Amino acid sequence: MFQATRRRLALWYTSITAVLLLLFASGVYLYVRSTLVERVDDTLNHVVEVVERALVIEQVNRQKKEYRINIEASFRNNANSVEDDRIDIEWFSPTGELLWTTFPEPINIPIHSNRNGETVRIENKGTHSTLRTQHSSLLLRQVTDRVEIGRQVLGYLRVSHPWFEVSKPSRQLMFDLALGTSLMVLSVAYCGWFLSGKAMEPVNESYQRLKQFTADASHELRSPIALIQTNVQVALSDLESNLQANETNGATKSHYKQQLKIIEKLTQRLGKLVNDLLFLARQDSGISKDIFSSCPLDALLMEVVEEQQLFSKEKKIALSLTLIDPPETETNPEVLDNWFALNGDWGQLVRLFTNLIGNALRYTPSGGTVDVELTRIESIYRVSGLRYLTPLLKVKVIDTGIGIPTEALPKLFDRFYRIDPARAHNQSEITEKATGSGLGLAIAQAIVELHQGQIQVESTVGRGTTFIVTLPIVKSHE
Repeated sequence: MFQATRRRLALWYTSITAVLLLLFASGVYLYVRSTLVERVDDTLNHVVEVVERALVIEQVNRQKKEYRINIEASFRNNANSVEDDRIDIEWFSPTGELLWTTFPEPINIPIHSNRNGETVRIENKGTHSTLRTQHSSLLLRQVTDRVEIGRQVLGYLRVSHPWFEVSKPSRQLMFDLALGTSLMVLSVAYCGWFLSGKAMEPVNESYQRLKQFTADASHELRSPIALIQTNVQVALSDLESNLQANETNGATKSHYKQQLKIIEKLTQRLGKLVNDLLFLARQDSGISKDIFSSCPLDALLMEVVEEQQLFSKEKKIALSLTLIDPPETETNPEVLDNWFALNGDWGQLVRLFTNLIGNALRYTPSGGTVDVELTRIESIYRVSGLRYLTPLLKVKVIDTGIGIPTEALPKLFDRFYRIDPARAHNQSEITEKATGSGLGLAIAQAIVELHQGQIQVESTVGRGTTFIVTLPIVKSHE
């Protein structure tokens, strides 16, 4: 699927670029061609002006004011000069009869008075071989001007220029543009394929995570649902058997009670899993409505540690909270009163440290210790050469538990990731203490990121694990 999407994306890149390059090349070609045509027309008009100034006009009848052009005197000095510039001159009588030309033989093209220039084609039939040698193209660009004095037309002057002076560079330009455009399209196709692959990498990773997330969520939901269904079927089967036998003793009631407790725990587990998924989904979509206010983190940790004391006593684990006092140099009463306060969401922070401390207790064997340490530090950063200090609160959850393998640390905060790959939970595990769904640390990371903080983990197998949470006292924009 992703290869097909990548191909389509690269094809769109290439197609759009090809269209743009084609439009650009067409614009360049038309501009250059029109410039060449204008240059030829300007040259022809200039020749017309030069020749007209050189015309020798003789008066034939003074009374009638009739004039004529002395052809021999007028064009005697123009033949050689125009031949060097590949320009041919024709002179016609007022009636359109050809009187003088630089062409080897007449080209038999009707006269059209036009100073703007026009392109005409010479017929091959009857054309002298010298004409074909002189003009490699059968197309000519011509300018025709009517020469007159007063109302008397003295004749028509037509100047011709070979069209290959325009067509030859135009063809070369077209070839160069086509070659350049083709190479550019191929380059863009390669770059589009490369860039589309780069663009699809995060999408592919997100898709793979989504697939894994869906598979894990389905697995986690399927297990308790299957257990609930099994217990309900067993309870209904036993109830039907007892009704048929008309027996209802204390043992049967105790058995029903135990099955209902299992169903209750499974339902609670399902509800917690759904709530966790809903929380993560809201954090990912950015639609969660979090209420930030001043939170004394020391009081919050005291509350969480007190709640976890019951579980720690059951496992015979020493759970303690250590608060690092402010330095003696700090004498500001207002700062001292709010030394461990930060701007955050109380409920989410409680959830964060409950998850971390609960995990530490869960994976620490009896006789171990779990120490929670809170301190305030200052981080130095520079902006535009200026040095700033920003206060941070650092919380360490240190346990002497079983530890985490080094290869598992990079994936520790992935959703549904658990070091133990076994996912089946039997009834005895549920009645005692159900293992987590693998969302606790993912939720912890989401809460830390929401508060613009950082969470790190250090662990040694067999010696214990330390979770380090660093939270800014105020948000970065504040």
